[in-house]
Amino acid sequence: MLTSPLVDIATLRTHLEAGLPVTLLDVRYRLGGPAGPDEHEAGHLPGAAYVDLDSALAGAPGDGGRHPLPQTSVLQDAMRAAGVRSGVPVVVLDDWSGHAAARCWWLLRHHGVDDVAVLDGGLAAWVAAGLPLETGPVDPEPGDVTLTPGRMPVVEASAVPGVDVLLDARAPERFRGEVEPVDPVAGHVPGARNAPSTANLGADGLFLAPDVLAERYAGLGAVPGADVAVYCGSGVTAALDVLALEVAGVRAALYPGSWSHWVTDPSRPVATGE
Repeated sequence: MLTSPLVDIATLRTHLEAGLPVTLLDVRYRLGGPAGPDEHEAGHLPGAAYVDLDSALAGAPGDGGRHPLPQTSVLQDAMRAAGVRSGVPVVVLDDWSGHAAARCWWLLRHHGVDDVAVLDGGLAAWVAAGLPLETGPVDPEPGDVTLTPGRMPVVEASAVPGVDVLLDARAPERFRGEVEPVDPVAGHVPGARNAPSTANLGADGLFLAPDVLAERYAGLGAVPGADVAVYCGSGVTAALDVLALEVAGVRAALYPGSWSHWVTDPSRPVATGE
């Protein structure tokens, strides 16, 4: 079913109406926003199981950053509880411009699940298409997926300075160090170029066309075959850049700890401005 990291509403609707198997994961999450479980129960795609970002898609905050990668066993248990099965395609969605969904997409890809995609436009696109929502909890039949990490490239702090094209997915003002609402140090990794994750989407909330994304990233030096890595504040929103780069035909590594990990060591250099 899924030949791209993205799936549009029409394709998903056709798949569902044909009665073909697919596992829907609702990973709604917004920093400081309403509680995901409550939002999910108030209205979700029919059959979509809720997956919590903080407890299932990230480890405990600490020396590894604010959203370190989860233990494989924790992620596997969460995915099985959400009904993820071997050989059944997975579609992930959120209401946060794809940021949380991209994190789940990346984790599943990293752990060996290839048939997984983010729903382009997420919940808003589904509602805009006039499609139905369900309310209440979802209790899916347990899945049987087995997860093994290592399929997607990662880069750790020691190797970050040697990356040829290092992209920072945060907002420009955070990249420049003008504001820092979350982490104790403002600025960016020296040599990084700013590639805000929100610039991957159009005004309609959908991803830009592959050729447009390719042109955007080529302007930053991220072209097929280049040594590219992405970070953000805590490793979550950077996954949206990794996904967009994948759509554009560029494989990029993720720095999982990102800025929240980089600044835990005061000996690591910090740059400000452009």
